[in-house]
Amino acid sequence: QLFNKETKTEEAIYTAASPLQLTCHYLNHPFNFFPLLPFFLSFLHPLRLNYMVVDLINFRRMQGVLVLVLVLLILANVVGVFLVINGESAVGDPGMKRDGLRVAFEAWNFCNEVGHEAPKMGSPRAADCFDLVSDPLTTRKHQQPFAQKSTPSIHHKVTEEQNELGIGKPFPGITEEALKDPDLYAAQKELYLGSLCEVEDTPRPWQFWMIMLKNGNFDTTAGLCPKNGKKVGPFKEPGRFPCFGPGCMNQPTFYHDPTSLSHDNCTLSGGLRGSYDLDADISKGTDGISYYEVTWEKQVGEGSWAFKHKLKTSSKYPWLMLYLRADATKGFSGGYHYDTRGMLKSLPESPNFKVKVHLDIKKGGGPKSQFYLLDIGSCWKNNGEPCDGDVLTDVTRYSEMIINPETPAWCSPNNLRACPPYHVTPNNTKIHRNDTANFPYGAYHYYCGPGNADYMEQPADQCDPYSNPQPQEIVQLLPHPIWAEYGYPTKPGQGWVGDPRKWELDVGGLSSRLYFYQDPGTPPAKRIWTSIDLGTEIFVSNKDEAAEWIVRDFDVIITS
Repeated sequence: QLFNKETKTEEAIYTAASPLQLTCHYLNHPFNFFPLLPFFLSFLHPLRLNYMVVDLINFRRMQGVLVLVLVLLILANVVGVFLVINGESAVGDPGMKRDGLRVAFEAWNFCNEVGHEAPKMGSPRAADCFDLVSDPLTTRKHQQPFAQKSTPSIHHKVTEEQNELGIGKPFPGITEEALKDPDLYAAQKELYLGSLCEVEDTPRPWQFWMIMLKNGNFDTTAGLCPKNGKKVGPFKEPGRFPCFGPGCMNQPTFYHDPTSLSHDNCTLSGGLRGSYDLDADISKGTDGISYYEVTWEKQVGEGSWAFKHKLKTSSKYPWLMLYLRADATKGFSGGYHYDTRGMLKSLPESPNFKVKVHLDIKKGGGPKSQFYLLDIGSCWKNNGEPCDGDVLTDVTRYSEMIINPETPAWCSPNNLRACPPYHVTPNNTKIHRNDTANFPYGAYHYYCGPGNADYMEQPADQCDPYSNPQPQEIVQLLPHPIWAEYGYPTKPGQGWVGDPRKWELDVGGLSSRLYFYQDPGTPPAKRIWTSIDLGTEIFVSNKDEAAEWIVRDFDVIITS
């Protein structure tokens, strides 16, 4: 965390960091301590390095320093063993504890594209990435380090001019084709922002957390969305999808408050907000209009970032989604058929990963709010092969745990088409959905299969063919005792409004046993997940709905 492009050397670290930060740094990197031994030994004499030889001879005065070194090395080994036992984080910012935040924003229309940019708002991709650095100390020659307080400052990696880039405006790396295409422009802008935010790491660099916003309006007469990956022309199907008329699939307004330091230099905070109602003045309130807001705050040098979310629907925009995502750093993320950027420096594979997160839901969003703890997404073909960008044969796969206690189980003995063909218990017993005595119908809200599946067990529902750039498969779960072994909620209301919790979820174990469609006789797909997110999807209601929640301590742990 202490390393960045402005402070690359050990010298820069120990002249700019606080004593507490130094201790943490050398616990994690004990061998980096040895080049600094002369520095610490020099504390023993007011003339510092000029008298180091005298200090080396005086063993009695060295005793305390040597004991400290020994203790630090022992503690470092203990920390190392602890990390091995408890697994390695798959995210670049484990637990959201890094002062130098990396966060980005993206907005999607109904089929996960842009379609048309909002007037004067640029392409709906933006980022807030910065390093927190200390101004160089200007102490006198013989003054001890840390004798005066250094002043931290924020060095932003992305300018507001770069965030405001929109169709027709060039930037490094953009293609001629993308300059004229809002969908391609946004995809390549994300790559550009990622290059500005990128942090070198092992096993690979990472870029940012992603805040994703989606508009559920669908204008069937606009011809913007494919059907199971196939381009289709305009069609009329009144009442099936929400849309107030031409323009209902618009992108939102976007206003950014770049992260800043409080006056006492102890608190970092920033945020973004906007509305789909393009003529709305959100400074005058949000009554009768749609609204989204995400703010982030952290105490310098301690704890986790707190991401505070707000989402409000309106009569014109009754179906909205807002998630905080950890996406792959390259390749395809969940629901996104372009090269992506994100936070997952290692891709979690079932069954070998867990997710830790603290979730505090303040407002639930009404009875139609499908709040996901968690939503995991990936992509593989029906023959088990990885996706390659062919939207006709690639299939987006989702698993979602809905914790709104008002969400019913559509899966039932009388509605088998809403159930997966079978359930697998933690001891790997397979229970068919026809087994009414043993199948846990209440554990499933809804299952639907991919629209390009040729051998689905009947009866079966196929997932909506328009709301993804390619066919999709969705497994939606509900709190139930059958999920207890994985750490998920076991009864309605757990983790809901008024019950904030820090969850440790065996997402890998659960997802390894969920049913996902494959063509008969094909080798099982590797379930490698390219998106892990949480947030809510507020469906169409008969009134405006609002949800509020706070996310902290988000981490993905590789367990083996």
